[in-house]
Amino acid sequence: MAEYSYETHLHTREGSACGKLSGVEQAELYQGFGYTGIVVTDHFFNGNCAVPRDLPWRERVEQFCAGYRNAKKRGDEIGLQVFFGLETNFSGQEFLLYGLSEAWLKEQEDMLSWSPAEQFARVKAAGGLVVQAHPYREAPYIREVKLYPDCCEAFEVGNALNAERDKGFNERAAAYAKEHGIPGTGGSDAHMRVQLRGGVVFEEKWESIQSYIDAVRRGSGYRVITEFTER
Repeated sequence: MAEYSYETHLHTREGSACGKLSGVEQAELYQGFGYTGIVVTDHFFNGNCAVPRDLPWRERVEQFCAGYRNAKKRGDEIGLQVFFGLETNFSGQEFLLYGLSEAWLKEQEDMLSWSPAEQFARVKAAGGLVVQAHPYREAPYIREVKLYPDCCEAFEVGNALNAERDKGFNERAAAYAKEHGIPGTGGSDAHMRVQLRGGVVFEEKWESIQSYIDAVRRGSGYRVITEFTER
């Protein structure tokens, strides 16, 4: 049976201040790794974003989406599927958002005032998916480990960057998700060329980002990569 590997947590230097590779470079890298597709999830304005804060909202959104657009253009040329996402931040607790668009973001000028609960309600109303990223990660920028099972539909239980730091972070997230019946996802949290790689492996090729959203909500049709490859 054919398998299709997807990266669901990836940063570019256009959108993320911590990103080391451009959208074009990330697309080329993952195509070379044999992945079927990637989701660009740059850090949004309440996180480690590369976009200047003093720009008008709509212009900020346009610049924020540049990494995705550049990756998508290159992906179309080389046969890699590229989808749009983003990563938001609440005092160090981060969430991955899927199924939204640049046009939708441009209309959410009050977005930085949202709580995690309001974010969940607004994103879900728009048809999107909210995943709590690396729930048990400990790092200097995280004030405290805090779980939000009522503000997301899934936990990222297979984060490759977590595994580089302490494999217990992923183990605790997976155990909590299993105990509480929360679907799990996986991603590399990719920032640079050489690091551990993860993601999700699907039984079928995605038709759109909705394929991912539907599968996560069902909790079936894919597996989370937990044996990470160093590339």
